[in-house]
Amino acid sequence: MKRLLFVLAVGAAFFPGADALAKAPARHAVAISPTPVLNTPDFKKVFGGKIKLDPCKGVRPIEFVALTGTLFTILEESIKDGVTVYRVASDDYPYLSQTKFFIDARFVEMVSGPLRERPRSLPAVVEIQRRLLAALGRPYVWGGNVKEGAPLLRSYYPDGDALAGADCSGLLYEATDGFTPRNTSALTGFGQAVAVAGLSAREIAGKLKPLDLLVWKGHVVMVLDADSVIESRMGCAGRSGVMTTPLQQALRKLMKSRQPQDLIPEGSAGAESFVVRRWHPALTLKAS
Repeated sequence: MKRLLFVLAVGAAFFPGADALAKAPARHAVAISPTPVLNTPDFKKVFGGKIKLDPCKGVRPIEFVALTGTLFTILEESIKDGVTVYRVASDDYPYLSQTKFFIDARFVEMVSGPLRERPRSLPAVVEIQRRLLAALGRPYVWGGNVKEGAPLLRSYYPDGDALAGADCSGLLYEATDGFTPRNTSALTGFGQAVAVAGLSAREIAGKLKPLDLLVWKGHVVMVLDADSVIESRMGCAGRSGVMTTPLQQALRKLMKSRQPQDLIPEGSAGAESFVVRRWHPALTLKAS
């Protein structure tokens, strides 16, 4: 065995790709319940009840809550304060991170057979509207996307936050069974652009269809119907949580600080813009 390891090490030094022979095969696991994905391995600190998760004060360890059936690639295993923690990657959350992503091993089970990504079946427009409305009044939760919370959190961390609520993109993510991107930066290019540059609030309202997104890098508002929008608002200095607003009122308020564009501009101009994206296959049309 020692001779084999020596040969592999020497081969890796002289032959490109030979080091892959010495690596163990990747391990995979699947979520057996809604699974919090953190940007820290400190699960006991986050959910032990000693800290309050407060996005307004920058306490934001939650990246998202992976839905049941989400497939993870396990990159590393460690034990932190008695909890087995996996560092993971997942196609359900394909975003770059300097802090890496972690899950509590008790929320998943190992996969030994064929690998299957979580099935994605998009609900009908009316069903998504119903689900969005069902979340009315739920609190804003940074990284949250399960309005009832993660049940295993209540079992393993009874003193901690169960993450019962949603952030802005999480509200849409749950309503679509995880079909839509879990990141507003990705949502700015999701689906088809609706041409709104230079239009007034009334003109934009006349072009909108249910489930169109008013979105920029940092927040998304969903058109609920011809008269209203729905969103999960952080509300550090005002109202917070999932709420509806009359459509034209929401547009007028938004356009006091942001200008409608057909694509988010690069650089500082993007911080003063928003776009409208039409993404549901039942409603998509070629942008005019």
